[in-house]
Amino acid sequence: MSRNILVLGAGMVGVSAAWHLLERGHRVTLVDRNEPGRETSFGNAGIIQREAVRPYRFPRDLATLMRVLPNRQIDIRYQPSGMVQAAGPLLQYWRNSEPERYARIVPEYAALIRHALDAHAPMIDVAGAEALIRRDGYLEVLRTAEALDKECRLAQTDGQRYGVTHRVLDSTALADMEPDLSPGLAGAIHWTQPWTVMDPGALVAAYAKAFQERGGQFIQGALRKLSPDGNVWRAEVGDETLSAEQVILALGPWSTHWLSQQGLSVPLFVKRGYHMHYGARGGARLRHWVMDAEVGYLLAPMRAGIRLTTGAELARHDATPHYQQLAAAEATARQLFPLGERLDPQPWMGARPCTPDMKPIISPAPGLPGLWLAFGHGHQGFTLGPITGRLLGQMMDGEPTDVDMRPYRVDRF
Repeated sequence: MSRNILVLGAGMVGVSAAWHLLERGHRVTLVDRNEPGRETSFGNAGIIQREAVRPYRFPRDLATLMRVLPNRQIDIRYQPSGMVQAAGPLLQYWRNSEPERYARIVPEYAALIRHALDAHAPMIDVAGAEALIRRDGYLEVLRTAEALDKECRLAQTDGQRYGVTHRVLDSTALADMEPDLSPGLAGAIHWTQPWTVMDPGALVAAYAKAFQERGGQFIQGALRKLSPDGNVWRAEVGDETLSAEQVILALGPWSTHWLSQQGLSVPLFVKRGYHMHYGARGGARLRHWVMDAEVGYLLAPMRAGIRLTTGAELARHDATPHYQQLAAAEATARQLFPLGERLDPQPWMGARPCTPDMKPIISPAPGLPGLWLAFGHGHQGFTLGPITGRLLGQMMDGEPTDVDMRPYRVDRF
């Protein structure tokens, strides 16, 4: 039965949910204050990460904690005010990173990741977005033999358990694939399954355009109020009041604010990230996406230039940007590859919405009939948006789901 459905949030998750529900014959309106794909989905590393079956853990070993504590690392930094504000969720995150707990989380996380490519493929086709996609994987470069050996063992395990594929490159093979990288690296893992995207924001926009061309509606405006009214939900967007039988809250890090207005609280926190685009000096060329794994940043040859994306910054969502992490990553990246001048007027900053157990929330809202939740994807909203949309459509239509959805229910908290 066709229903009126309102999707709040036009990032990868929201656009994908709207796309799938429209395909199912529902009347769907997508809402965002910005054009689709202009928030967190715009600024990521642009990898559909089929290999990322293990979510990021909170460091628990003393050596790593002591390394991070001075707050000068590239892979992770923190602002004290953000740590205080998110103390409860961060404590749960630390507990869930304990080996036994984490071992239970990984298969549940991997169950979603395994569907990432299959879920993106038909959307890429319908959107005519093939020109944005590369299918040659990416390189995770390692500086030391010890780190390379450790990563090889983990890759073999993930291949056996979760179907992840890879190639091991020694220093010579790595130099053949990326001759403009500095010498002296131990080698790399070539993750062969992931797809890379030349312009992540443009891919989301292409999906949204296809959604509209097939009959979906997009309204650009700020959400001012969301409330139930009998059997329907009403959303005040700009000067309009929209009504729908069902609403999907897919507003990423802003979702908790609107959920709290309905009397529900979830332990969400943010990891902020930065990016900048660069040219290349002396005719150098970056041929693949390259992750400097032991340092904690990534270089990606995108339409706008070579994008450098940082690791995570634990901070309040609304805190003033701190660009020191980007500057430190840039200084190290210039030693790895001959980056040229900065190409953007200022660095971009975004916020990844994270849950303490590292799994997204894909769930009905308890006690609020008609309200559905789709947020908390952490580092993988870009990867997991389409499979999230597919699963939401199955749940909302009362069908069997491709994945057991119990691990992603909001009432697990």
